[in-house]
Amino acid sequence: MALIKDSILLQCVEGSLGNEITIYKRNGQIIVAKKRRKSDKRPTTKQLEARYKMRVAAAYAKVILQDPELKAYYKSLAGPGQNAWNMAVKDAYHAPEIQNIQFEDTTVVVEVKDEFRVAEVQVRIVGADGVVQERGRALAGRNGVHWYYQAGALPAGGTVIVVAVDLPGNERVREVQLE
Repeated sequence: MALIKDSILLQCVEGSLGNEITIYKRNGQIIVAKKRRKSDKRPTTKQLEARYKMRVAAAYAKVILQDPELKAYYKSLAGPGQNAWNMAVKDAYHAPEIQNIQFEDTTVVVEVKDEFRVAEVQVRIVGADGVVQERGRALAGRNGVHWYYQAGALPAGGTVIVVAVDLPGNERVREVQLE
């Protein structure tokens, strides 16, 4: 791949030349690259999963960027050479990460990080007998990383299940056994 600075000859040219090179423009720069060919190899399972995930992410970006507020949000996060579309696809491609779950008396403190925005954190408290005793949404802290859920009680031998959801709807689930 070559980046062309100032070329009067290539300013008006885009497309493929034979089966050898492709000339295109990206962000105002002229790029000359070897023409891509279709592979003869069958895609692996991981490649098929990545293609599916990218299709879903692109479908999300297509729909979500019709909302002017969300488009402005994603555009504000874009760096040089990026746009709102790139950021929306990237957001849809990655789920939030639950980094830590702590207990302060009957308060469940969940530390959740996402490169973009965590939409909600849900907490379920399951007793030792496997019955859900309570459930609800955690409240976001001031820093946007910590989420707080005030439980009625944390039963010994029970489980706390935390579900973090980001803007595109990606979920991450984590369970913690109570002592």
